Amino acid sequence: MSTFLSDRRARTAAALNLGDTLLLVGAGEPVPLPEGSDQTYPFRSHAEYFYLAAHECPGGVVAFDPRDGDRAGWVSFVPDITEGEIVWEGRAQLPGASVATLEPWLTTRRGRPIAMLGAPLRGVVADGKATLRAREQLLHARRVKDATEIALLRRTAIATAAGYAKLRSILRPGLTERALQIELEAEFFRAGGTRPGYGSIVGLGANSAILHSTPSARVAQAGDFLLVDAGAEIDRYMTDVTRTYVVGTPSAFQRDLFQVVLAAEEHAVARCVPGAEWREIHLAAAVEMTAGLISLGVMRGSAESLVEQEAHTLFFPHGLGHMVGLGVRDGSGMLPGRTKSPRASLATLRMDLPLAPGYVVTVEPGLYFIPALLNDPKRRERFRDCVNWPLAESLLHLGGVRIEDNVLVTSGAPENLTAAIPKTL
Repeated sequence: MSTFLSDRRARTAAALNLGDTLLLVGAGEPVPLPEGSDQTYPFRSHAEYFYLAAHECPGGVVAFDPRDGDRAGWVSFVPDITEGEIVWEGRAQLPGASVATLEPWLTTRRGRPIAMLGAPLRGVVADGKATLRAREQLLHARRVKDATEIALLRRTAIATAAGYAKLRSILRPGLTERALQIELEAEFFRAGGTRPGYGSIVGLGANSAILHSTPSARVAQAGDFLLVDAGAEIDRYMTDVTRTYVVGTPSAFQRDLFQVVLAAEEHAVARCVPGAEWREIHLAAAVEMTAGLISLGVMRGSAESLVEQEAHTLFFPHGLGHMVGLGVRDGSGMLPGRTKSPRASLATLRMDLPLAPGYVVTVEPGLYFIPALLNDPKRRERFRDCVNWPLAESLLHLGGVRIEDNVLVTSGAPENLTAAIPKTL
């Protein structure tokens, strides 16, 4: 076993502090496609399994007995490959104990509680409270990225930067969102990426205000915003970046709106230091962008008061960001023991905890002109004095701006892992 995996498992054992409870972590099974084609959906082991096994393995199980020690107590059970899998798929036998020996392993430990993570295993009865506690503790332990994980994230950032450079070099009127997606993702592969980390978001014009816009046949027109949210993946680790451009020459308003978001993003990146509360970084960005909208004549009043009233959510309806790594929102969530804030404007936060060295977070403020929000009668009434409504209505075609980087929290100043991707219109 590699040193990094042995160290990772030992750290996990110490963090879980299972006592006499056994741990089972299932990889899951492939899901057949519905048309009877003898094919399955692309298989991805459960993230909790992959973290502790460091490989994809349909039907695999990682087990841990704390009585045997933080390092020696781990066993990887893998299925025995069949002749058909060798002939048809070229599959090789993975290292580990045969999964057929898992039942005897459990039999010799009968009567002890079991915490079951990853994909559930048939016929195994888990202790519900022990499982919940172990999952919360593992999630928290995974938040600090080890050296192997950070090295992978640096590689994904390089591949992602190559994709964005290619996209910038070809951007012109007449190209479709789909064509831009193809060139972007193809360059990810050429630069070493194994796949896009998630469904790439490519939105032109008004589509740039659709938070998860699927690339379409929409054609780029001169003056359109183009919002791209995409990243490359390598060995299950991924980068998550957003950039906003203008096709051709931006208008004065587009430049000013972009600068408001960019300033808020860069200030938020600088605030990613140990001990900083994520919700406070989010609220500070909200106040800064609201002040920017006031200066542009879109909103009216005091920035702090408008955020307190939650009027900013008309234009900034999502959280500032989330954790990223083994999955696009890897490790996000609450600090163990913390309850969710009752404040409505914080309901969209994907994480709520103090930052610590080793965390990798996305910082992605955005401002949008979203018809579904700005044309809603209840919001219009509630915020009737907070917005210059005629101006806001005239901008509904514009779309929006989001800028996103991936930031490594260190013991000192934060490190922007995606700084090589230019942030210019």
